[in-house]
Amino acid sequence: MVIDIGTGDGLFVSLSARQNPDKFFIGIDANASALVKLSEKIHRKPAKGGLANVLFVQAAVEDLPCELNGVASEVHVNFPWGSLLRTVAAGDCDSLSNLRRICAPEAELKIFMSFDPVRDRFEIERLELPSISEMFLKTVLVPRYQAAGFNVLESGVLSASEWPEFRTSWAQRLRDNDRRSFIYILARASENKNG
Repeated sequence: MVIDIGTGDGLFVSLSARQNPDKFFIGIDANASALVKLSEKIHRKPAKGGLANVLFVQAAVEDLPCELNGVASEVHVNFPWGSLLRTVAAGDCDSLSNLRRICAPEAELKIFMSFDPVRDRFEIERLELPSISEMFLKTVLVPRYQAAGFNVLESGVLSASEWPEFRTSWAQRLRDNDRRSFIYILARASENKNG
């Protein structure tokens, strides 16, 4: 099962589900308003755009449903905002533990974030986010992810010109900004929750 936290308009989930009909996808977002139309569409017949392998859930990372405990083979967090951004960018231990809680052992965790220090200044200040550098990733975030039960396989900061392709609406909007840095964390859930 693949879970996308902070799914936004659900584009990543719906495109991935069409390409992988043998996998089940769950898109989770605290704000369900952007998902109303797509949520109705997935229940149609496949010939009319329906997707039998998709479910959308309204929930925040701080309160993920217990029914999801241990079910995810992959967890994606693509370009988060608000409390979800604070969770992954500052390494909030309780919320990272919630992400680990929904993972099966050896599940993949893929996090992609982006910051523009000018445009995002107020949100960065409001969330009290640190300046994310390669050093911060390695000396602060990696140990926090490990404490929450993840083995970080790779992490880094890329310039706008180095961005990989993403199939999300938000990534398409952000891509053309030269000041925007791209931060990624690729991890795997530990065999047991204590690392």
